[in-house]
Amino acid sequence: MLNRIHIDPDICEGKPIIRNIRITVDFVLKLLGDGYTADEIIKMYPELEKEDIYQAAKYGAWLASEKTIAIP
Repeated sequence: MLNRIHIDPDICEGKPIIRNIRITVDFVLKLLGDGYTADEIIKMYPELEKEDIYQAAKYGAWLASEKTIAIP
């Protein structure tokens, strides 16, 4: 369940955010991709919780598993 991920067209241009705190999922994923651990991210952004980081990663994995097709 991804109960911490929210999408609101009026917040952060509709990007998925974490718990309405205006930290986007893509931002957290970029930090993870840059090698930061969940604990390091939480130290930099103490409003985040470990479950937020895990759900951001789950959401990213879910999006990556979707099939994409070209529209001619």
